[in-house]
Amino acid sequence: MPKIIATKEIWIKLGYETFAQQGITGIVIEKMARELKVNKSSFYWHFKTKKDFIDAIVLYWIYTETEAIIKQAEKSKNINEKWNNFLIIAFKNDPYLEFIFHLKRYAVKQREIQVIIDEIDKKRLAFVSDLLEELGYSKQEAITKSSIFYKYLIGYHEMIRHKKQNKNYLQEVKNELNHFININ
Repeated sequence: MPKIIATKEIWIKLGYETFAQQGITGIVIEKMARELKVNKSSFYWHFKTKKDFIDAIVLYWIYTETEAIIKQAEKSKNINEKWNNFLIIAFKNDPYLEFIFHLKRYAVKQREIQVIIDEIDKKRLAFVSDLLEELGYSKQEAITKSSIFYKYLIGYHEMIRHKKQNKNYLQEVKNELNHFININ
C-alpha cells in the first residue's frame, strides 16, 4: 500500500481552486502533484480518472457554493435576519467566483455538467423564491423577483471580477435591490 500524503480532500480543494483560476486547462495532474509535493500515484489512489476528479470537484462546488450557503442562511429564525445573512454570503467577493464561469464553458462540451448547472440554478432560484414568499411576496411575485435577483447576482459578480470589493458593498447591494425587492 503506498504512503498517501495528499488526502482526497486536499486534491479536491486544490482542483477546485485551480479550476476557478484556470478552468479545465489548469487541471493537469502532474503539475498539481508537484504543487502538493507528492507523486502522481497519490492522485490515482483517490481517483480512477480525470473525469472522476472533475466530478468530485463539481460536487465540492455544489456543496460549498449552494448547500452550505443555504444551510448558513437558514440558521436564522427571523426572516429579515435570514435575508440579510443570505445577502452577506451571496454577494461577498470570493477568490473562487470564476469557478462557475469556467464550469459553464466546460459544460458547452459536457452535457451532463450543463444538466447539473441547470439543477443548481433551479435550487438557488427556489431558495430565493421561498425567502421572498416568507418576506410577504405572492408566489408569482417571488418567482419573478427571484429570477431578477439571480440575474442581478450573476451580473454583480461579473462586474466585480478582479476588483477589490467596496467595504460598504452590502449597503450598496441593498440600495440597488430595493428598486425591485422592498424589505421593510
